[in-house]
Amino acid sequence: MSETSGRKRHTRRPGTGLSRRGMLLGGAAAVAGMTLPARAAVRVADLRGTIDAAEFGIRPGAADDQSSLMQQAIDAAARRGRALFLPGGRYTVANLRLPSGTKLVGLPGQTRFDYQGGGHLIYCEKAKSVGIEGIHFDGGNRSIGEYAPALLHFADCQDVAIEGCTVTGSTKTGLALDRCSGRVAQSTISGARLAGLRSVEATGLAITGNHVHDCANGGILVHRWREGDDGTLVSNNRVERIFARDGGTGQNGNGINIFRAHNVIVRGNRVTDCAFSAIRSNGGSGIIIEGNSCLRSGETAIYSEFAFQGAVIAGNLVDGGAIGISIANFLDGGRLATCSGNVVRNIVDTGPYPAEVQGFGIGIAVEADTALTGNVVENAARIGLHMGWGPYLRDVTATANVLRDCPIGVAVTVVEGAGPALIANNMISGASQGAVLGHRWKEATTDDLTHGDAAARFPHLSVRGNFVR
Repeated sequence: MSETSGRKRHTRRPGTGLSRRGMLLGGAAAVAGMTLPARAAVRVADLRGTIDAAEFGIRPGAADDQSSLMQQAIDAAARRGRALFLPGGRYTVANLRLPSGTKLVGLPGQTRFDYQGGGHLIYCEKAKSVGIEGIHFDGGNRSIGEYAPALLHFADCQDVAIEGCTVTGSTKTGLALDRCSGRVAQSTISGARLAGLRSVEATGLAITGNHVHDCANGGILVHRWREGDDGTLVSNNRVERIFARDGGTGQNGNGINIFRAHNVIVRGNRVTDCAFSAIRSNGGSGIIIEGNSCLRSGETAIYSEFAFQGAVIAGNLVDGGAIGISIANFLDGGRLATCSGNVVRNIVDTGPYPAEVQGFGIGIAVEADTALTGNVVENAARIGLHMGWGPYLRDVTATANVLRDCPIGVAVTVVEGAGPALIANNMISGASQGAVLGHRWKEATTDDLTHGDAAARFPHLSVRGNFVR
């Protein structure tokens, strides 16, 4: 008997090498790249194990309030352990609460929740494993209740995942997370009256790949009520046009702002056109600020200030600002840093308020227990490197830096009580007022300390091997 006898041979026509399962999966994949009618989109959602929102009478584009129906659908989907799929269209809702296990899935750019006012849009408290994907949340600049800090508010939640969403038109903060873990990724937040995104006392949070822009008082905020370990990762975000409409001298107007949060990593972000700092860390010990592009800042582009211990500021590009990089406030305990491999240029001598302390127009300023090495500063309006302030200087080295076209290459304090500083092997070019000058507070009071033995009368200084031209 032949191999094929006794059973039916299956044949297929040439060029039709697709199984029924392959056709279904291929069709589902194709939906992601095209606009389909709502029912077709729901059929794809069914294949993915989601629940059809229409099952609960929810209708995209309906003019009436759908909050009650939406809440029923959210609760039912969470109980069943399934995602709730919302086809493209507008949903007029308010005061929604997300229980543990909630998963909301929309069509990016098409599924919209329009806040109708009266409290908040989304609130989630003490929940686990909550996800939102592909939904546009529009606050419509409508009033948010006094109890709510943001249009979307998550508190004491574990494993929050907000991906591919858009948040616009909040009269407070766009998205607030209090004591949360999880991630906010590939989302856009704009038009917030306060900050775009605010995290307080995170418990393991990643903020990555987002676009935060045109917010009135802050971009991305990582704060703590009490200082402590935070460990938030802020990476590869684009932050643009952050204003300071509530004024102040630095509490507002920052692209990325770290406050009392320790061991935060700020890496690979592009931060432009901020009223104050591109990246500002206040009291953040163990901060790493690395590989960021900071353009056209209104005040200090990169700031590590007040009571911090330990900062790594490396490989950043700063173009534009009133101070390029400042590692400051030894008086308040600010100390211990490396500042290496940064490019700082085009620093002006005017800022958003009348100049205080050492003033503006400074490329890089440091005070205590800091190594400055391998940086390039070009075209700072007043000073390339500023070392110390009055007696507040200790154990600072400035080596192998390139300083170009700054009227004063290095300004170092010679006030009584100042600690040791080494200024060696730097290339200083085009310093019209002096390569290295001793300062008493704001005033230059010495001749160029690179000439002969001019530095010998200041035993706390070692100035040697610098190439001046």
